[in-house]
Amino acid sequence: MASERVNKPPSHPEYPEMIIEAIDALKQEEGSNKTSISRYIESKYGELPSAHSKLLTFHLDRMKQSGELIFLKNNYIKAGPGVPPKRGRGRPRKDPNAPPVPKKPKPSPGPSTVTLSKTGRPRGRPRKVKPQPSQPQNGLEMS
Repeated sequence: MASERVNKPPSHPEYPEMIIEAIDALKQEEGSNKTSISRYIESKYGELPSAHSKLLTFHLDRMKQSGELIFLKNNYIKAGPGVPPKRGRGRPRKDPNAPPVPKKPKPSPGPSTVTLSKTGRPRGRPRKVKPQPSQPQNGLEMS
């Protein structure tokens, strides 16, 4: 009798199919979050395995990695032409086919190398003034 229960096929479709169906049925513009997808699946199919939440998380992650779903602002969206492209982290790579950008010429320093601000004072902290060695009086050295 136990073997009948183990060999019995599940009464619901595969998780990726259920997830896509839930996202389509919920019809939310910004996508559906994991909780709403889970509630929809539970309400429609009723009998689910005890590890439903772990299975749902696993399949959502796998579908996200394969490109079937896009994860944007904590919501899952079906991939398609109207969905914004996924942007990677960091600075975008340079286009190898783009023409080289000409370098800007450096301004030549004028008569004064110190740049003055709007107040007429030089920028930054003023330099320390080194004390002058004391001059001997009456031309005699002190020893």
